[in-house]
Amino acid sequence: MPQGAAHHRAALALQRAFRELQPAVDAEVINTVQHCPVWFRAYYDSYVIPLAIWPGLWRWIESKQHQSESTGPGWLYRRAARPLCRYLRDYAPDAVIATEVGACELAAICKRQLNAGFALVGVELMDFNRAWIQPEVDLFLTTHQDLADELVSYGAAPGRVVTTGQPIDPIFASLPDRAAVREKLGVKSDALQVLVTLGSQGFGQPELIVNEILKVPHPIEVIMVTGRNRRVKARLTKYCERQPQVRVLGWVDNMHEWMQASDLMISKPGGGTLNEGFACGLPMLAFNPLPGNEERTCRWIEKWGAGLWIRNPRDLVPALTALLLNRSQLDDLRGKVRRLARPHAARDGALAVMKLLAGRAEGG
Repeated sequence: MPQGAAHHRAALALQRAFRELQPAVDAEVINTVQHCPVWFRAYYDSYVIPLAIWPGLWRWIESKQHQSESTGPGWLYRRAARPLCRYLRDYAPDAVIATEVGACELAAICKRQLNAGFALVGVELMDFNRAWIQPEVDLFLTTHQDLADELVSYGAAPGRVVTTGQPIDPIFASLPDRAAVREKLGVKSDALQVLVTLGSQGFGQPELIVNEILKVPHPIEVIMVTGRNRRVKARLTKYCERQPQVRVLGWVDNMHEWMQASDLMISKPGGGTLNEGFACGLPMLAFNPLPGNEERTCRWIEKWGAGLWIRNPRDLVPALTALLLNRSQLDDLRGKVRRLARPHAARDGALAVMKLLAGRAEGG
């Protein structure tokens, strides 16, 4: 039950893991809000309005949600959940796995109202929110022990919290040789390879990032991945047409190869991108985070030594220059990132759910 691109990728990774572990399993991925009324979908997506026109207001709203027992009015969620409840009643699953907090709340409402026997699993994706802690949740899968501790501090039962890592595509567990993939992709051996990701929709400040990177007085190659936003790709391609060291790509199906071939990643600090980078030993220079949760993710990045939070565009050049002049610092970052890697997180998460179901069956 995902909502959003990163949540969807995590759900697909878990689906694949279940099917590999138990080929006969019926694992369906659904978009939760598509099983809710149209008016609720409009409400649920309305966060983009303050985010676009008044980020400070969204930061305040999100901070209130972060500390609240629900991300929205309970009566509104209960009414919106009615079609979803009918779907779950007819489908009669053994387990419902929510990869997004609102989806978890809706599933908890359905479990309560239907008096359903399914196990409810919440999968935290670097997006801790107090609303995850619903009494109907039987198991929490967390990205890192620090986030597990945070869940427990807010009231989750320790025995229901398991740190498996964030589910990512199993392809990150069998990465190609770094030297071979750099040669395949045409990466120069004497240049620092910087991967800039703008998210699946190509948001961000790409021209600003390019301008700052090109000020660095050392050999750098830049790969700009603009996602599915064709307008941004066309605009950026034209903008960089006289910069041979900058390559602009749209949607790519081999992100694992580009991550494996790169030395650094500049990106908004989404949990999925961050954890895929962990698997490749790729430190992140977190740039332009969304107010609220992504800013908290930046603090985790700094605490774990997984990269740097670039708070001001003017800080990008000094950060890159320092890493170029002191490769031991870059190697140290890469080593810390590798220790955070959990490439088998999807499999481990699926195994934790299967263990939960087996225990429930034995208990009658």
